[in-house]
Amino acid sequence: MQVVARKHHTISRKQISENAIKVLYRLHKSGFKAYLVGGGVRDILLGLQPKDFDVVTNATPEEIKKLFRNCRLVGRRFRLAHIVFGRDIIEVATLRGHHVDSGEKISKTNAEGRLLRDNVYGTIDEDAERRDFTVNALYYDISDFSIHSYGGGLQDLESRTIRLIGDPQKRYREDPVRMLRAVRFATKLGMSIDEAASQPIYELAPLLKDIPAARMYEEVLKLFFNGQAQNNFTMMRDYGLFEPLFPQVEQLLTEDSKGPSQKMLQAIMRNTDARVDAGKTVTPAFFYAAILWYPLQQRADDIALESGLSSFDAYNTAMGDVMEQQCRSISIPRRFSTPAKDIWQLQLRFDRNQGTRAFKFIEHPKFRAAYDLLLLRAEAEGGNIAKSAAWWRSFVEGSEEQRSVIARSANKGGRNRNTRRRRKPKPKTAE
Repeated sequence: MQVVARKHHTISRKQISENAIKVLYRLHKSGFKAYLVGGGVRDILLGLQPKDFDVVTNATPEEIKKLFRNCRLVGRRFRLAHIVFGRDIIEVATLRGHHVDSGEKISKTNAEGRLLRDNVYGTIDEDAERRDFTVNALYYDISDFSIHSYGGGLQDLESRTIRLIGDPQKRYREDPVRMLRAVRFATKLGMSIDEAASQPIYELAPLLKDIPAARMYEEVLKLFFNGQAQNNFTMMRDYGLFEPLFPQVEQLLTEDSKGPSQKMLQAIMRNTDARVDAGKTVTPAFFYAAILWYPLQQRADDIALESGLSSFDAYNTAMGDVMEQQCRSISIPRRFSTPAKDIWQLQLRFDRNQGTRAFKFIEHPKFRAAYDLLLLRAEAEGGNIAKSAAWWRSFVEGSEEQRSVIARSANKGGRNRNTRRRRKPKPKTAE
């Protein structure tokens, strides 16, 4: 453990959120130890703006709740206190301790060594040893404004190294999500994972299949919606971490490494990063609709071949199958899975709605998302999809007058494929 006095580091209370300072001081004035910990300290030292400010203390969750009326206790695996200031939530954890062999129901692991329950409290030294990476074992002490660094955390910040605290095999088995966190921190902070921490990842990557699907949903948001989607995707595939999350997609990538699936994935990640960098919104509904499009297409083709259903009916059946299988590894909330299916359904209507029907079609609430997916498909496939996308691009980007001309020319070019043929009248028979 290394203690750095206030005059020897650059962290100022002005860089910490007002609400986090309130929590730290109330704990301190009530006789408890209180520290800003982890990413908040790390990012300030790196010159970044922290997204969250987490606090640790030697107060128990119940003692914290007594101090703050705006507190709610959450978590089963490890009990946490959330101090709520409107939309701002300061997470407060009790300092963790080491596990001991006892009959108490305070900690529990499964046969693979993964922690199922972890309410074991201890000292700051024990807490530091329980943290995952050295660059996260950094504590800002509100009592004297010093920094406590464990395991060479400050030195690893300077050398840009992601290093695990403790035995990598054991730490990954305790919580396999640490493998994803290693990748995420490496790309986010521009660091490299040291050899001891990276070596077991490929072997242990299948352990991610045992992680609850609800937790994996949150991890995917952190991996792909923070401006490093492309780098995370590449590193995850290198370490075998992508397959446990997206088995249907990985199967297609393995079968045809140079096919449209690979081009689509690269375009999705690149475009997602561009939107984040531009300050635009990114939605899980579109992300999952895009990333699962080719698994959907393959499943629909299989269903049509096996059952003889029409292409439209086969796609509708496949939508449920593909989304259900994906939700086994990542629990996608219905508020995103339902619009993702809407985006899929609209893909089947683009060709049939060229011409004057296009005016009504573009009013659909999910048209823009479906149109964006069509453009990604055109980039990945070319051919007829590219021709269709080019027509829709000219229509979408044209003025009202230009749209009318484009729509009329499409109608003149041939019968709209969505228009039913009129039945020929039956010949009259002699009475």
